[in-house]
Amino acid sequence: MLDMKIPCELTINWLQAQYGSGKLKPEQVIEEIIRRSREDEGINIWITPPVLERIKPYLDRLKTMDTSLPLWGVPFAIKDNIDLAGTPTTAGCPEYAYVPDRHAAVVERLLNAGAIPVGKTNMDQFATGLVGTRSPYGETHNALSAEWISGGSSSGSAVAVARGQAVFALGTDTAGSGRVPAALNRLIGYKPSLGAWSTKGVVPACASLDCVTVFTRSIQEARIVDMQVRGIESSDPWSQEIPRLVDKLPKKLYLPEKPLTFFGPLAEEYSKAWDAAVQRIERLELPIEYIDYDLFEEAAALLYDGPWVAERWASVGEFIESSPGVAFPVTEQVLRSGGSDKYDAASVFTAMHKLQELRMISNKLLQEAVLVMPTCGGTWTRGQVEANPITTNSDMGRYTNHCNLLDLCAVAVPAEDAAAEMPFGITFFSLSGNEHLMENAAASFLEVNLPPLEANRQETMLVAVCGLHMRGYPLEKQMLEHGSQFVRESYTAEKYQMVKLPTIPAKPGLLKKKAGGRAFALELWEMPVASFGAFAALIPAPLGLGKIELQDGTEVSGFICEGYAEEGAEDISACGGWRNLDRYEESGFA
Repeated sequence: MLDMKIPCELTINWLQAQYGSGKLKPEQVIEEIIRRSREDEGINIWITPPVLERIKPYLDRLKTMDTSLPLWGVPFAIKDNIDLAGTPTTAGCPEYAYVPDRHAAVVERLLNAGAIPVGKTNMDQFATGLVGTRSPYGETHNALSAEWISGGSSSGSAVAVARGQAVFALGTDTAGSGRVPAALNRLIGYKPSLGAWSTKGVVPACASLDCVTVFTRSIQEARIVDMQVRGIESSDPWSQEIPRLVDKLPKKLYLPEKPLTFFGPLAEEYSKAWDAAVQRIERLELPIEYIDYDLFEEAAALLYDGPWVAERWASVGEFIESSPGVAFPVTEQVLRSGGSDKYDAASVFTAMHKLQELRMISNKLLQEAVLVMPTCGGTWTRGQVEANPITTNSDMGRYTNHCNLLDLCAVAVPAEDAAAEMPFGITFFSLSGNEHLMENAAASFLEVNLPPLEANRQETMLVAVCGLHMRGYPLEKQMLEHGSQFVRESYTAEKYQMVKLPTIPAKPGLLKKKAGGRAFALELWEMPVASFGAFAALIPAPLGLGKIELQDGTEVSGFICEGYAEEGAEDISACGGWRNLDRYEESGFA
């Protein structure tokens, strides 16, 4: 029986402290999350809600994992356009649903860091909306005031964190969907640089602009998640290697020169909240410059007034055409606008050329600098959005839409509330790869110190695998269970022999030769040093772990075979690698 109260504001640090002291177990946290989700059922947070049957395999998996993993036992939620293997992905449309057999790349990396997926969250259908009301699974209510919108499209993910049903939650962001719900629910909304987090396994909205994002209660916790999922994914054409840079403050903050437009029934309150935030920014020990905001407004207008809406149609138009009437009405209206004759090839290139010009200007302007804007210029009741779904939604993106078009990263943070239980937030924008500048500027505004990320970085090592531990083979699961991530394919030096061991199932044995030999294909994985000993203990003789020389002359730890095993084993060196064995044997050369 649980003899302690689990707070609503769940954090990584608090959970890990309780786990470390033995006062709390992951099973007890999950039990409380399930209870909370049932209590909040009418808020429409979940599409696939937390239930023990679905979560238990991940709890059981924790028993085989090192408790020092950075996210060991930390529950997280997943927006329902991001794949979790074996669980339906609906993108907010039941008729579109499919069951993936692999996790999205970001989900897999979080699981390898010890995190527990608790469910799939509600969203504006096909990630087309910033209000949180465009879902056949029900309108997601604001976490603080039920009659107000939650923001979207990552509505359920934000409210799941705000209501204590996840420590953090994955969202997506094309036009502001990872930032608007953060502002409306008093959270951090962290949007990395385009390509820094892989979008493999994510239903595309605008594939060239889509980002996976995270909702947390602190910038530091967003940074911890970033550390686990950042990095190139070799099978994702949109993935980029964008390394983190050393923490420092920007040389300058930019604020808009002209008065901003505020909207909605709380426009006056939002305007005053922005003025208060500006006064707070002006008290920071950072140079401030006031600039013309027209550049960013012009870029923002391209998102829905330009041909990028046609990219949304390219993503799901075929489904909409083949399934008339199944989409949420306002969503279908927006999507179909992208299929009109208005957007021909010439208009696409005209817009691309204009955007490139705007990017050039913003890249010069934001060197070593950070732009600060309101995250939203107002908010609406759910009834007001229902009465006027297009205009209200457009207003919500007024200060967010420029971000991905200009290839910026951003973090939305809470400021002083606009009114009682009416959160207000601001966003810090910086150039691609400059997350360190926006994070530290935002931390200064929030008056918090950011601990060095190295404390959350796992020490890792490269491990070479050449048989059943490779991707797609039965023992790949052992690599994943020990927190490993695939890095790349490679080859040994031309100094090895490969034999087929007479085991069940058959395994390859790699032997280094004093003379002769050839190169063999293998895979390189990054494994936490803390997991290496437990992994090595699973390996049966005559196999073991030793040093393997690669084609470039470097040495890494990897699977080797004791010399005595050569006797009685079949020499399969001519196949060039275990993946080629079936083809080699079918050819008759075995």
